[in-house]
Amino acid sequence: MTPSRSQLLWMYEKMVEIREYEETMAKVYLEGKLPPRIQKGLAFDIGAGPVPGEMHLAAGQEPVAVGVCAHLTPDDTVVGAHRPHHFAIAKGVPLDEMTAEMFGKETGLGKGKGGHMHLFHPPTKFSCSGIVGAGAPQACGAALAARKLGRDWVAVAFFGEGAANQGAFHEALNLAALWKLPVLFIVEDNKYGISVEKSDSTAVPSNDLRAPGYGIPGVLVDTNDPVRVFEAAGAAVARARRGDGPTLIEVKTDRYLGHFQGDPETYRPKDEARQLRTRDPIDLLGARLRADGVLDDAADQTLRAAVGERVQAAYEFGRSSPYPRPEAALENVFA
Repeated sequence: MTPSRSQLLWMYEKMVEIREYEETMAKVYLEGKLPPRIQKGLAFDIGAGPVPGEMHLAAGQEPVAVGVCAHLTPDDTVVGAHRPHHFAIAKGVPLDEMTAEMFGKETGLGKGKGGHMHLFHPPTKFSCSGIVGAGAPQACGAALAARKLGRDWVAVAFFGEGAANQGAFHEALNLAALWKLPVLFIVEDNKYGISVEKSDSTAVPSNDLRAPGYGIPGVLVDTNDPVRVFEAAGAAVARARRGDGPTLIEVKTDRYLGHFQGDPETYRPKDEARQLRTRDPIDLLGARLRADGVLDDAADQTLRAAVGERVQAAYEFGRSSPYPRPEAALENVFA
């Protein structure tokens, strides 16, 4: 399945938007967490600044999100992992409310109570979880609901290659295969499970090889290319909508930043991130669009300016929104 001109432009714009969002967050997150505190001999303060807590960013991994989500409708479900922003943006979660949630504001998706690893937006059927591997069985539940409702909706679970060693991953694959659920399992192989290389933690070179053990197709996309992801995902989504069951796709992608912001990254070769950026997927797709006559410099500048305005507006909304009332801590609590 070859992407249309409009699909190519959508993927390119969303990749630019995701990158702009993540690189902006990388700067905002460090506010209050760097010198002079460190110069005074104090440790990195994860609770300081306007965005407290951990922060996992996905710069470099944009092709996985856009290549899959280009095939989805608002009725399809996406369940992300603890590194979720690229999936949320590709699925259409509003930037304003998502950003406000990370700032802990009452205008956020979860009224400021969830933070960046717990983003929920029912209108776009998007959710994510900080628990490694938790999204696979949740996506099976959404797929089962679609089946019982007699709809052709699909569900997608995104997670890292480290999560494929969790019991929940194997349980979900077994159940999805047994019941022929309309679900896609998408593995983002960015080489590292936190700080552990895949080769040191996983018995198989790629997780697509595990799929035949459950009687389902396994596909490996061995390059960080949104078009290749689009092609693989298109066949899997069509299979799911036909009622033919699940597919497992592993994509070899690149994580430009640390596992979390503030990660010293001592486990990576010193020059690795810089080398990865020499084959940046946004630049490569932009070059392809120019060569095919789909994009020119003027259109690209207009697109990037519009993206920059959207992202900046979202961050301003997050900063300026009010914090929740103290008594709101007792609201929306189920006992």
